[in-house]
Amino acid sequence: MLDYEAYVERIDELVVDQPYRVVAAFLVATLVFGGGLAGISTDAGTSQFTEDSEAQAALEDVDRQFDPAFEADTGSTQLIQTHSNVLSKPALLDMLETLNRIQQREGLRVTETNSVAGAVARQLDPSADGLPEQIDAVEAATPTEIRTAAERATASPGVRAILSDDFNARDPSASVTLTTVTHQVSGLSDSTGTSGTSPLTDIQLEVQRIANAADTDIRTFGSGIISAELGNVIADSLLIVTPAAILLILVFLVFAYRDPVDLLIGVLSLALAVVWTFGFMGLTGIPFSQMLIAVPPLLLAVGIDFGIHTVNRYREERVEGVEPRPSMRTTIRQLLVAFFIVTGTTVLGFSANLVSSLGPIRNFGLVAAVGIVFTFLIFGIFLPAAKVVADRLRERYSLPEFGSTPVGSEGSALGEVLRVGVAVARRAPKLFLVVVLVSTAGAGVYGAGVDTSFQTEDFLPPEEQPAWLQELPEPFAPGTYTVTRDLNYLEDNFESTEGSSVTVYVEGNMRRDSVLESMARAAEEPPDAFVTRDRAATGTSIVTIIQGYADRDPEFARLVERNDANANGIPDDNLERIYDYLLASPAGDRASRYITEDYSSARVEFTVKADASQDEVVADARELTADYRTEATATGQTVVFKDISDIIFSSAVQSLALALVATGLFLVFIYQVLEGRWALGVVNLVPIVVTLAFLAAGMRYLSIPLNALTATILSIAIGLGIDYSAHVVHRFVDEYESGADVFTALDYTVRGTGGALLGSMLTTATGMGVLALAITPVLGQFGVVTALSIGLSFLTSIVVTPSAVVVWDEVVA
Repeated sequence: MLDYEAYVERIDELVVDQPYRVVAAFLVATLVFGGGLAGISTDAGTSQFTEDSEAQAALEDVDRQFDPAFEADTGSTQLIQTHSNVLSKPALLDMLETLNRIQQREGLRVTETNSVAGAVARQLDPSADGLPEQIDAVEAATPTEIRTAAERATASPGVRAILSDDFNARDPSASVTLTTVTHQVSGLSDSTGTSGTSPLTDIQLEVQRIANAADTDIRTFGSGIISAELGNVIADSLLIVTPAAILLILVFLVFAYRDPVDLLIGVLSLALAVVWTFGFMGLTGIPFSQMLIAVPPLLLAVGIDFGIHTVNRYREERVEGVEPRPSMRTTIRQLLVAFFIVTGTTVLGFSANLVSSLGPIRNFGLVAAVGIVFTFLIFGIFLPAAKVVADRLRERYSLPEFGSTPVGSEGSALGEVLRVGVAVARRAPKLFLVVVLVSTAGAGVYGAGVDTSFQTEDFLPPEEQPAWLQELPEPFAPGTYTVTRDLNYLEDNFESTEGSSVTVYVEGNMRRDSVLESMARAAEEPPDAFVTRDRAATGTSIVTIIQGYADRDPEFARLVERNDANANGIPDDNLERIYDYLLASPAGDRASRYITEDYSSARVEFTVKADASQDEVVADARELTADYRTEATATGQTVVFKDISDIIFSSAVQSLALALVATGLFLVFIYQVLEGRWALGVVNLVPIVVTLAFLAAGMRYLSIPLNALTATILSIAIGLGIDYSAHVVHRFVDEYESGADVFTALDYTVRGTGGALLGSMLTTATGMGVLALAITPVLGQFGVVTALSIGLSFLTSIVVTPSAVVVWDEVVA
């Protein structure tokens, strides 16, 4: 065994004999780390997750090769108009007048509008190219003329596509229509609308104000509005949740400490842990993201646990009449090793996330691991020293003591409740363990089916908000959220919407005879997720552009016809000549977005059904690309997000497996080195495995998926599970080696350490569980699963560990 007591004794002397120097050193370090707080940046969007995705790499290749300047400098806003008939004269005028007001606002940089109203107006007056002329044309028309113009306009598939599914062609009418307003905006990127604010956000918010000011049923929708709402809902959620969480944590800390001085020291230590960790992020340039929302609760959970254990163990000595200095020496000697075991295993658990292929998950693992080390130093050294300083000052100035008895002391009702696991271990430990392990296996199999999710909607509020939210007074009253409602509305009323598309990136020699025929055949009779017309997938490609331009240019039509072997409108020969003609024509700018200049690759945009699920779209997209005779890759936002959700799941599983193996080896090694009892490491691991299995099962039962935030929960469960079980096992070893029999040692353990664990569990579980009140679903789900993880960790450590210890005593000891 390693003689670790010499190292503990050295720290013991430093804390007890020189507490003022220790406190001063930690405060100076806090100033250093505090300087890093100003350097913290944010990266709070979906784009941060996509950097290492193969689908994202393909999408970036598409954007880079197919007219990137166009993509980077324009953005669009959708106007959703609802009316008893959007093809009626009043509705057409409402839309045209609203568009005119938007276009006249110089800062909105409108370059183009695409609306049913405009199409109808051009049927009435083919020369009406501008919005004022279109308004005049509709105002001058009779209802019969408008009906006839609407019949002709809606015969176009493009116009029909922006009318709701209830469109009646015989008597032209529909209840909803979409209008697209295109803006010229510098500095846009593919992540616009998914992270932070952008020039497009400001533009779309101004468009929204204009549309709202008009007394019409026209709503505004777009990526910038999504971006603004994402920021607002997170801010509103934190404004509601943070005060409630702080209040609940303080209530339980008051119960656990029952002394204002001890409470102040505990809260100060928590503050130092947070400042050190976030200061480290600022100094090392790690940006704050959604994933790192989980770090402060982790630090609070572990810090509260360490703090309550320290004060509780110190009080156990003091109530026996032991003086403060030797009481603190005993406390440090017993708890510092337990804290080290907890820290080592927790750091290994979080460090396992470094194997993830997603940068935000790797950052989470690193920051969480570093934060736990800081927490160990602060609560293992600073807090005891501050407690010694406080007691010296209390003694010098004859200040009164308040609550000084430990939680769960002998003879208390709580102490009796905590002994339930020991009672079971006395009667049938082996049978109980068999039942637990079989149940764990069943829960693990069930929990393996937990869903995965990665989409912008994860971060948006539900369409229907609870009534109590609307009753909150200022400044806690939330704002009005419309994005989820509008998303659902579009899915319900349109077969496809803007953004409901899949991109196929085709690589190969596009000069090869019949390559266009093969592209067209691949789109015939596509899977169910694709919108179809005439049994083919609806979309845009170099094939559709060739066909469209042939309808407008007779000379080009003759060129296509001469090289069309089967007379189906798709050329088969001399493709290079056809491409050259097309790219040099007025349609060249549009064509360049679907074929590269060297004719080595092409892009196809397919429209998919708005109500198709992410899994359905991606599975069907990959089925469709398998029919291509050249290399083809499905990409686009839907495919990228599905790719990320798969990576999140695989990363969670890989990190879990690695963390369990590393943790198990560490526990076996550390108990052999420190105590000469390697099997206690296995005992320590049993409640953790039980917790993980039932946590996964609980998530599936509650329909909580593994998403960008809850993906961290398995690491959290290992970290907190080890925290609880390590304290129980290590305290048992101390009592057992002092001469107590196994049941007496367990009895002392669950009443002493169990009381501290209960206080820690109630504090952190309630403080985290209050996140369920958050408006944004992802925060609420994270709060629920974190509280569930903490509660399960406590229960398994108190109920399962005693039976595991008794079996160890019978079989190994």
